[in-house]
Amino acid sequence: MNTEVKEGVVLVTGGSGYVGGWMIVGLLKRGFKVRTTVRDIAREASVRAAVTSQGVSGDDLTFCVADLSADKGWADAVSGCDFVVNVASPMGEGEPKGTDLLGPARDGTLRVLRASVAAGVKRVVVTSSLAAALTTRADKDEPESNEAVWTDVNGKGVSDYARSKTLAERAAWEFIRQSNGATTLTTILPGMIMGPVMKRSISGSVGVVARLLAGKVPAVPDVGFNIVDVRDLVELHIEAMLAPQAAGQRFLASSDFLWLAEIARLLRENLGDDAAKVTSRRLPNLVLRIAALFQADARFMVPMIGRRPRFSTAQAAALLDWHPRPPSVAVLDCAKSLIHSGLVPGSALESITV
Repeated sequence: MNTEVKEGVVLVTGGSGYVGGWMIVGLLKRGFKVRTTVRDIAREASVRAAVTSQGVSGDDLTFCVADLSADKGWADAVSGCDFVVNVASPMGEGEPKGTDLLGPARDGTLRVLRASVAAGVKRVVVTSSLAAALTTRADKDEPESNEAVWTDVNGKGVSDYARSKTLAERAAWEFIRQSNGATTLTTILPGMIMGPVMKRSISGSVGVVARLLAGKVPAVPDVGFNIVDVRDLVELHIEAMLAPQAAGQRFLASSDFLWLAEIARLLRENLGDDAAKVTSRRLPNLVLRIAALFQADARFMVPMIGRRPRFSTAQAAALLDWHPRPPSVAVLDCAKSLIHSGLVPGSALESITV
């Protein structure tokens, strides 16, 4: 990868989020001036503290208020920016609950794109999801997906989340095609995002590891995830932002697949007493299906039972020289940072937003 320090101004949406925080750190280390959006300016202090905890100066970091659910603030946010990295989600990080997802996902992305095109931003990098590139399930082995694959939003078992991510990304590409401006678009489609935390909060998929460590998962279902380390994801976004050959491209972002039972075993085998509460029990599929009648989280997992999707990252490797860490490193570094930050013990997790 290109580690040369660059110059320019980059807007990172959602700076208070898990990926947004690490994106700010990565860009500052490269020498960029970074502007980031938050929904409430009161979050500035905590974001600054998290960023500077990683050994980077916050002198080139500025904040502005903008919300993906409203037009206000976006023109000012993108003004004077060379690049925009849109990692914010109007639903927050992780799998949202409920069915009214398409409008917020699509409209938030389009707000950022409209403002960026109007301001003459060179390139916008949008974080989508592997959920927007799902193949049709085969009888036995999952066919491998790549950047040419789009999730069939009318397919059997397609979740509302996958549907919303797919339609939102399609809307982004259609908008850019019709804009006839100089702004180019690149989309990044990550899997389950793991890796270290850098502030005293838990969000998104990090909560899976936290709950396992805290003994909040009595038995693991027969589901798994395609994992990407947040640090590798940041590098992929930055390379996609800079590389001329990345314009107009999608990039799948995943290291490899781990069953939830494998994640639990990794924790038990590598963390000693710190993983004493991690279960070794398996949850029968029937129990999960019954739970899905009453619980949104269980309902989300039912279509994943026994499935092992495969995703090719050959394009990211060939065009951007991207080679991610093994998923085991992402999981264990996530767990160690949670423990080190004091985010695991007992009922403390219950008072933290996940």
